[in-house]
Amino acid sequence: MPVQIRAATQADIPRITEIYSHAILTGTSSYEITPPDETEMAHRMETITSQFYPYIVSEDGDGGLLGYAYASAFRTRPAYRWLVEDSIYLAEAAQGKGIGKALLADLVAQCTVLGFRQMIAVIGGANPASIGVHRSLGFTHAGGINGSGFKHGTWLDTVFMQRALGEGNQTLPNEKTYPGSLFKG
Repeated sequence: MPVQIRAATQADIPRITEIYSHAILTGTSSYEITPPDETEMAHRMETITSQFYPYIVSEDGDGGLLGYAYASAFRTRPAYRWLVEDSIYLAEAAQGKGIGKALLADLVAQCTVLGFRQMIAVIGGANPASIGVHRSLGFTHAGGINGSGFKHGTWLDTVFMQRALGEGNQTLPNEKTYPGSLFKG
């Protein structure tokens, strides 16, 4: 299936909301219980992109949105500013076709160019497919929390995976070139 990856726009919000809502209602990749509406999803996208993090979509040859992904702050404390967390959501029909891997590879490339040093995956429900995709792109297991969430009548585990970007922690970052705006004074 030929796919194209591009920057997400506000025009994508209806389909992004639909994909995310399905993930919330039927899966464990998100620990949200109630799907947010389009207004909230638009606000979330604006918050992420205004801080210079990439937010991308994958579409098929006909322009149909297959999935989306973004990077965001791993945590809000300033010492974490060189780390990003990835999030990837796919339409049900797009799962298992390499689209999630393509989105993640694009996020890794963009965040490396932006100067971030580590990417963290917080994988809800210990999702084996997501773990496999991350592992295939160089992520390693970094820990977990057993029984970290309760959804759909069951306790869920969270898996943390990590991948160095660029020079990782082998060199000191250049504070003047921090790519985001979240912690700039």
